Amino acid sequence: MESKCISIVIISDSAGETALKLAQASMAQYPDVEFLLTRRSFVTKEKALTESLELAKVQNALVLHTIISKRLVDIANDFCQKNDLFCMDILTPVVKEIKNRSQKEPSREPGALHHLNENYFARINAMEFAVKYDDGKDPRGFLEADIVLLGVSRTSKTPLSLFLANKNLKVANLPLIPDAHIPKQLWEIDPSKIVGLTNDPEFLNQIRKERMRAYGLNPDTAYSDIDKFRKELEFANDLYEKLGCVVINVAQLSIEETASIILHELKLEDHSYYS
Repeated sequence: MESKCISIVIISDSAGETALKLAQASMAQYPDVEFLLTRRSFVTKEKALTESLELAKVQNALVLHTIISKRLVDIANDFCQKNDLFCMDILTPVVKEIKNRSQKEPSREPGALHHLNENYFARINAMEFAVKYDDGKDPRGFLEADIVLLGVSRTSKTPLSLFLANKNLKVANLPLIPDAHIPKQLWEIDPSKIVGLTNDPEFLNQIRKERMRAYGLNPDTAYSDIDKFRKELEFANDLYEKLGCVVINVAQLSIEETASIILHELKLEDHSYYS
């Protein structure tokens, strides 16, 4: 006996990819059955929803919907119930259970998953940016960066770059060495994007001595000479003054604390990200 064509109508307030994958996975179990699949995407108005439901009624279709607006969900479910149509409300049961367990209201934002995915890839791009432009590898990155970190050795430039990248911010950093060449790009960017990191000579001296000991080397070398630190910091502070940038002393500050100060000083506290 030849089976008749089965209609499936997908209705979504976004692209409808979630319901589409469910439909396709189900259809794949019936290779000998003919299906008519209709997808109605970005349905956010009652008129568009009603038109889609009327189509489903004419076709006696299975209705799969991913709608987050409670009003539209109620319209769709009531219509299907009154017209004896199979209806699968894919989002509501799970959203409702999460609400019960978290005691928090859902955002009910159409296409939120799409925004989340966009955010994820933006974060990956920011992380790749931080690695690519770490330690002044390519000064051209300064022109594209949201934040440029400057600092002498052991002022946490790299960890800070990665921490801020995790908030979808593109960060480049440059180590400062007295008498070293300062890239011309540094003078071409907005000083409000630059953060100068400094430290206390005594604290920096202790950090570097511990680092030398960790490597099994003599801690009393030029690398951990306090007078050398003072010259490095003086060079850095002079540069910061010329640039007119924000300056942060990282002595005794955690990465998280320093990052919080940077976001506040650069007015990036409202920068949108998912942590």
